[in-house]
Amino acid sequence: MAKVLLTGGTGFIASHILNVLLERGYSVTATVRSITKGETILASHNNIPNGKLSYVVVPDIAAEGAFDLAVQSTPPFDYVIHTASPFPDSFIDPVKDLLNPAINGTTGILKGIKAHAPSVKRVVITSSFAAIVNTASPPKVYDETSWNPVTWDEAVADRSLAYRGSKTFAEKVAWEFIEKESPGFDLVAINPPLVYGPNTLNSLNTSNQRIRDFIQGKHATANELPPTGTFLWVDVRDLALAHVRAIEVPEAGGNRFFVTAGHCSNKRIVDAIRETHPELALRLPRDPVDDFPGRCYGFDNGRVGRVLGVEFRSLRECMRDTVSSLVAYIL
Repeated sequence: MAKVLLTGGTGFIASHILNVLLERGYSVTATVRSITKGETILASHNNIPNGKLSYVVVPDIAAEGAFDLAVQSTPPFDYVIHTASPFPDSFIDPVKDLLNPAINGTTGILKGIKAHAPSVKRVVITSSFAAIVNTASPPKVYDETSWNPVTWDEAVADRSLAYRGSKTFAEKVAWEFIEKESPGFDLVAINPPLVYGPNTLNSLNTSNQRIRDFIQGKHATANELPPTGTFLWVDVRDLALAHVRAIEVPEAGGNRFFVTAGHCSNKRIVDAIRETHPELALRLPRDPVDDFPGRCYGFDNGRVGRVLGVEFRSLRECMRDTVSSLVAYIL
């Protein structure tokens, strides 16, 4: 079976991608920031046969040549799934702390693969709906042709645009690299919106933090929920499968995939939690106001089904499993 390099191995999305890869028989090497994180991965998969799972330490993904050694392997890698990207809770300098690391990390691994891993056939990068969304002038329907029009100056000047800029610029430089450098591999970009789902490795991704807040009762005394922000979502398990199918399906090469299950709002999430976990009802707002807009943007996720064959879980199923994974160590 093929061998895969998975970057950012302890991340929320990457941990689910790792599960899918191992279930499907791939040999996997995960990049991590420290030996401790690498050993955590091995310990969480101690039933995997020797040689099927390993890790390599990449302390700083934005450093020059950061992935040059990581992409070299015996036997060699067939595919690379690049999920590693900075997403700090806070930052001081948007260029130094967010924009440059995202861009340099993406170009760095592509350069490293071209120079040191000629066996690699395809690279899949985890981009984002942040590289698609246009808040100033949203289209009626978002799809893979949609691009965030944010400029570098806007991303530097407006802290609220810095993360979206980092994802947009990183994906764009990846496509430019393929066009200009003509490497021996092709590229796939995966663009998810809000990502919910069962937690792994006792980590808590940003989207799931709002689920934690709901079930801990932080909004129980008010009917006004925090703003939903992005009204699109996906279950992390479906997103993980989309990444793996992107290396398995020949026709996926050269494409972006807008991986979303559909519309959501914080009220719909709270209602789903109340339905699947009635024992938590007193911790939830009783009659929250829904901020889902009357004329919300539409979406076209058809390419995911047609090409990758991925079907999406319902919000109810996602919330049922997400909350069940959280209550064990949060409450």
